[in-house]
Amino acid sequence: MIEEQARVVALEAGAVWVETRRQSTCGGCSANAGCGQGLMDKIGVRASHGHVRALCDLQLQVGDQVVIGIAEDWLLRSALLVYLLPLLLFFLCAGLVQSLGAAEPWVIAAGGSGLLAGWLALRAVNSRLAHDRRAHPVVLRAYLPGTAPLV
Repeated sequence: MIEEQARVVALEAGAVWVETRRQSTCGGCSANAGCGQGLMDKIGVRASHGHVRALCDLQLQVGDQVVIGIAEDWLLRSALLVYLLPLLLFFLCAGLVQSLGAAEPWVIAAGGSGLLAGWLALRAVNSRLAHDRRAHPVVLRAYLPGTAPLV
């Protein structure tokens, strides 16, 4: 289970919206000097807080400090799906059209079509997983008032 500390900002039936503090890992990266993301973090362009909806069975109030978590296997599956599916479809479509002897503009168009097909497939999978409780972050525990670290 991957855990993150958060602060409750809104309540829903069976869920809460929490605010997490985004932490950059740019300080430990060897490409920090030439990286656009590192530059954006240094000048403060990116928001430092993110809002996440987490399932919750606890009685919480706005401002409570909690720990949210998501299963590692779901996070890994999601990352593989989001990054690899469009890329694989891009290469598959472009390679198929190229093997048929088509001109380069058609190969490029086929690659773009593969990316679009990957994006549409991801939307379909996402709408199906939206109702699967295992794919959502959950509140694991809440801190007692006065004992929580600041988020």
